[in-house]
Amino acid sequence: MAKYKLLYSYKRKGCCVSSFKEKELTDMKVPLGTSWLLASCMEARGKQDLWIRQKPEVLKALRDQAIVQSVESSNRIEGVTVGAGRLRPLVLGNARPKDRPEEEIAGYKSALDWIFTSRRPIEISPKTILRMHSLAQGGMSGDAGKWKSKDNEIIELRPNGERVVRFVPTGARKTPGAVRELCEEYFEAAERGLHPELLLIASFVLDLLCIHPFRDGNGRVSRLMTTLLLEENGFAVARYISLERLVEENKDSYYRSLHDSSLGWHESTYDVLPWWNYFLFIVNHAYREFAQAVESREAGPGKTEIVREVINGTEGKFALSEIRAQLPSVSEQLIKKVLQQMKAEGLVRLSGHGRGAVWERVD
Repeated sequence: MAKYKLLYSYKRKGCCVSSFKEKELTDMKVPLGTSWLLASCMEARGKQDLWIRQKPEVLKALRDQAIVQSVESSNRIEGVTVGAGRLRPLVLGNARPKDRPEEEIAGYKSALDWIFTSRRPIEISPKTILRMHSLAQGGMSGDAGKWKSKDNEIIELRPNGERVVRFVPTGARKTPGAVRELCEEYFEAAERGLHPELLLIASFVLDLLCIHPFRDGNGRVSRLMTTLLLEENGFAVARYISLERLVEENKDSYYRSLHDSSLGWHESTYDVLPWWNYFLFIVNHAYREFAQAVESREAGPGKTEIVREVINGTEGKFALSEIRAQLPSVSEQLIKKVLQQMKAEGLVRLSGHGRGAVWERVD
């Protein structure tokens, strides 16, 4: 493996933000494995427009599936869950939240909507990070959209019940300045254009997690900022493949790489490489799934499963037309086929005939 040096390292104004000050750039070498992952991601970004044009009929189904999975996985990582019958109505329908977990589910969806539908670039700034937090928290908790007011610690609860301090983030008093400097240094590094965007994005997210600027919701905000930074840099994969789901599926690697790369962060003696490799692995994996979905000869990316999810997420009685309205990229014939399959399995029942026919889930 080639010799590796940190991308950036700095301390100023007493705020410990360690990844974005230029230092010995000419000596920096990236290991071969990291370079391969990076090259694979860049190659995929170059092909994504072709994939998007190739099968536009599957994109709507991919987007719906991705946003539901992203909302569910990011919140579930933090221990926030809702009933299976409420998830899709909250994310894709007009259901109103009934309790605190549902507010957080709806809030995360609102944050993703802001990222994906904004008509102008969203500034990478403390104001944006605060808004992400306010949205992700459902805007209802007392400190939604506010920096932490007390110092916090990252605690590991071991199997024997022992609580161990794994990491001490930036103190509450220094947090606003640390986040401001992080955003400024990221912008300056991106403007210089001396390093691949993906490595800058990964480093930004690592620093944000190490600062840990909120009492609660730091993980969700970091995942939202990952999506925003990828989107702003032309990596559209998060629109169609849920990065949050991939993080949840590789949660052990997530925590291990974060732990390994945060050691020595305050002293600028840390090694960002484990985090870089994990971050690039997730992006590369997402692009592979995206390619497989659009290049498949099948009718769509798991459309049968998507139809089942919509039906399972529909409360009360419903007509075929209601399911069809939620899935414009899915044929009516396939929806009917899935309903008949679920009827045979005893999962739904049909009442009435013709236009007056209605379906209902059997709980």
